[in-house]
Amino acid sequence: MSLALFGGPPVRDTPFTTWPVFGSDEEARVLAALRSGRWGRLDGSEVAQFEENFARMHGCRHGIAVANGTVSLRLALLAAGLEAESEVIIPPYTFFSTASAVVEANMVPVFADVELETYNLDPKAFETAITPRTRAVIPVHFAGQVADMDAINAIAKQHNLLVIEDAAHAHGATYRDQPAGSLGDIGSFSFQSSKNLTSGEGGILTTNDDALAAACRSMHNCGRVPEGVWYEHHVISGNYRLGELQGALLNAQLERLEGQTATRDANGRYLAEKLAHLPGIHPQQRPEACTRNSFHLFMLRLDAEAFGAAREAVIAALCAEGIPCVAGYGFSLNEQPMFQHKAFGPYLPGVKDRLTFPPCPHSDRLCREQSVWLEQSIFLGPRDDMDDIARAFAKVYEAREKLAEWRGE
Repeated sequence: MSLALFGGPPVRDTPFTTWPVFGSDEEARVLAALRSGRWGRLDGSEVAQFEENFARMHGCRHGIAVANGTVSLRLALLAAGLEAESEVIIPPYTFFSTASAVVEANMVPVFADVELETYNLDPKAFETAITPRTRAVIPVHFAGQVADMDAINAIAKQHNLLVIEDAAHAHGATYRDQPAGSLGDIGSFSFQSSKNLTSGEGGILTTNDDALAAACRSMHNCGRVPEGVWYEHHVISGNYRLGELQGALLNAQLERLEGQTATRDANGRYLAEKLAHLPGIHPQQRPEACTRNSFHLFMLRLDAEAFGAAREAVIAALCAEGIPCVAGYGFSLNEQPMFQHKAFGPYLPGVKDRLTFPPCPHSDRLCREQSVWLEQSIFLGPRDDMDDIARAFAKVYEAREKLAEWRGE
């Protein structure tokens, strides 16, 4: 059968599940908060309730809701009391904020490559990157699969390093049945519009460390402390609080998260098994320790030589077949213009001239040649949706010789 890209009928002509998912529960809760007139974090109860419930769901005593996930990462670094120009090790295959938060905390991002098979921080690369100036590491649970926290925590403990989990993709994910966000010293989540739990914008910090929690709570509230008066400010900070309307929306959305995560994980496992037999298709490798993947993204590597067609052609063909997918990052984070030009504004004036950002070959290979992403909402539908995706991949593979001649016309 001819590919839809060349005029044939597509495998699928109906849309997948749209995002966000919402209904009467969200409407009722947000409307009640609206009508209460108590819209600020300090006026109502919605954010406080959400903090408690989200933290408990993720195995933590403390949750501090903030304006967004970038703020949460920066506050985690500042609350830990790390010195200016401390080195913080991060992977290069992640969103800009993982690194920009480090720079905005006046600290030095050091890139350690990812594992090609999992997309997550390579513990060996992490250990190699440690210097006497290293004070923290931020493993990213990319696409919703928790990083190798046994190895990362062991290395961090040996070198007395703070472990901040970037769990922006990992709401509801587990590692050896322990929730993401409870595996390091402190966890950071995002509620940006594409995330598996969303209020449009927002974030939260989770921790079991009482001192870290108290510092984060003070810093997100203009440096106030519980025993102080209103206009009493103890540390440099600002207003990074989440509002009550967002808290109300998140409380309703949180009721959906457990079921949605189970559905995503089951569908993601099933699709990975269906695709793994195709030459050149390598779904994100799932270690035994990953007891639940939240599948913010379904990740796979496409080996163009083994498959028989280039990634760009395959993506175009899949999209024409009704399967929306993208290549993801165009280049590794360490190759972003900000790092290449050291455009850090007033930050890091004493070290920027000597900073280097060497290549990270695994991340570079994923960005330039191999990565294919399918977004999380696709995995909220029935198993038949996964069968459509598998059929589309098989159809594209069968037509690989003709597709190899495609030049984007």
